[in-house]
Amino acid sequence: MAMLNFERKYRVRGGTLIGGDLFDFWVGPFFVGFFGITTIFFAFLGTAMIMWGAAHNGVFNFWQINIAPPDIALGLAPAPMHEGGIWQIVTICALGAFGSWLMREVEICRKLGIGFHVPIAYGFAVFAYFTLNVIRPIMMGAWGHGFPYGIMSHLDWVSNTGYQYLHFHYNPAHMIAVSLFFTTTLALGLHGALILSSTNPSDGVVKTPEHEDTFFRDIIGYSVGTLGIHRVGLFLALAAVFWSAVCIIISGPFWTKGWPEWWTWWLNMPIWN
Repeated sequence: MAMLNFERKYRVRGGTLIGGDLFDFWVGPFFVGFFGITTIFFAFLGTAMIMWGAAHNGVFNFWQINIAPPDIALGLAPAPMHEGGIWQIVTICALGAFGSWLMREVEICRKLGIGFHVPIAYGFAVFAYFTLNVIRPIMMGAWGHGFPYGIMSHLDWVSNTGYQYLHFHYNPAHMIAVSLFFTTTLALGLHGALILSSTNPSDGVVKTPEHEDTFFRDIIGYSVGTLGIHRVGLFLALAAVFWSAVCIIISGPFWTKGWPEWWTWWLNMPIWN
């Protein structure tokens, strides 16, 4: 079915969660909906607050913009506008925009009559952000433990947090997350390469999924199948995001020492005596 015919087939009323027909419209190829409106609102307000904060700080270099969280001494209280208050408002706007976009995806899924795999997957990314700037700061008792908004300042925060726990790559949850990220690229890299090799064969005859399955059965003795590889890729990607959120949650609220010290339990096992 041609794409334009497909769009006309599913551009029907209904599937909205809030607002009914009032916001049930498209702008070009993009469905808007109530949550499309709220996404635009929060995104515009948050961006405007960042620009205001940058102008107030006299920073006009895109790479050097820094909207810092409140001082740790302020705890979880509302901060003065130019002493962390802008960061708090931007965080609220970010959560509003991300959450609105997720719900807009839900409405599109309802219109298409498909599962909610895409918004659920996107929800893991939102959860990772929520973990860093809401859950962890609350657990540690201060908004100042969140990361700043800005390219270089954010990278500095990541580096400083890593050094705060000496060698952050000794964090066991970080190990799991990184392993899953690399495994995701491995699995989907193999999948993409297999698709290209079967659709661009040397003899010019496009191969079928049976050829693809046979390749991996010959290589590793098993093929997960054409649908299965996408399920595996989705699982690996979401698991990587989940464990990356776990690794930062346990750093601070549950473990305050250097991560290499955590592994002393292994050295103290009786089998080494």
